[in-house]
Formats: sequence, structure tokens, C-alpha cells
Amino acid sequence: MLRSKLRSLFVGAGSALAMVGVALAPTTASAAPALPSHSAASAPDAAVASSAAGFWSCTIPAGYTYTNTQNTLNCSTSGGFRTMYYVQPPADGLWACTTMPGYTYSNTQNTLNCSTSGGFRTMYYLRAPQTGLWACTVPSGYTYTNTQNTLNCSTSGGFRTMYYLKAL
Repeated sequence: MLRSKLRSLFVGAGSALAMVGVALAPTTASAAPALPSHSAASAPDAAVASSAAGFWSCTIPAGYTYTNTQNTLNCSTSGGFRTMYYVQPPADGLWACTTMPGYTYSNTQNTLNCSTSGGFRTMYYLRAPQTGLWACTVPSGYTYTNTQNTLNCSTSGGFRTMYYLKAL
């Protein structure tokens, strides 16, 4: 009798937890994720990055990057979990999961925000190229007048070269 009552109690508690989880789970993901904080982003840069319009999508449209991911059933075509992306147009001062044509980057960080499989991925601090910018790549139309070894540009934990840009 006691065993039967305990079993009923545990089954009931498990069912209640499952129902609460379903009730609290969002059906649509429309809120923008918080931008990761990082010392390289100054207040004006953060304002530029947060002003870009973003939305959750099951694919990454051409010309967009993504800044966050989540596993969801919303994008599934076969009943399993799939990755949903928070996509945004590239912008100067945006922490993004991909580099973008026409931009360089000046910092990186390891994060779970960009993960499509549960592991850490690199996030890039996008910058519009300009003379006098320390950048991790030398975009087309630019050269460089100085270099430095830094961890800022690392995608694997080691030192990388950073370039002081000059427009051609």
C-alpha cells in the first residue's frame, strides 16, 4: 500500500514537472538575446550593435550573420531537434558567429552562443575597416603599417598577428 502511494506520488510529481516545463517553454522565440559583454566594445560600439534588427530563423539568409543559437522543434522537418539562429545584418561593433564580406574583426571569444552541436565556437567582433584600426585581417582595399602579436585574434588559443590598417 505504501509502495503504491509513493509510486503514485512520484508519477504525479513527474507529470506535474513535465506540464510546468511545457507551459513555461516559449512557443516562439522572438526576444533578442543579450549581447555578450566584452571589454573591447565601447559604449558607442555597443549602441551600434544593439540597433541592428534581428530575428530568430531556421536558416541564415544571404547577407546575414547570426549571434545566437538554440535547439528547437520549431525548425524540424522530421520530428527531431534542429538549430534555430538569431540572425542580424552585419554591423560595425556587432559580436557575430561568422565573419562577413566587407568587414574585418578586432577581437574573438569562445562561446556557446554560436554552437550548433553543444561545443564552444568562436565569436567575432565585427568592424568596418578604416585607417587607424587594429584588425585581425587585412581586407581588400587596405594595407597595414604595423603589426603586433595578440591573443585578441585567436580562434584556437594561440597568439595571432593583428594589423594596423591603412586605406589604399
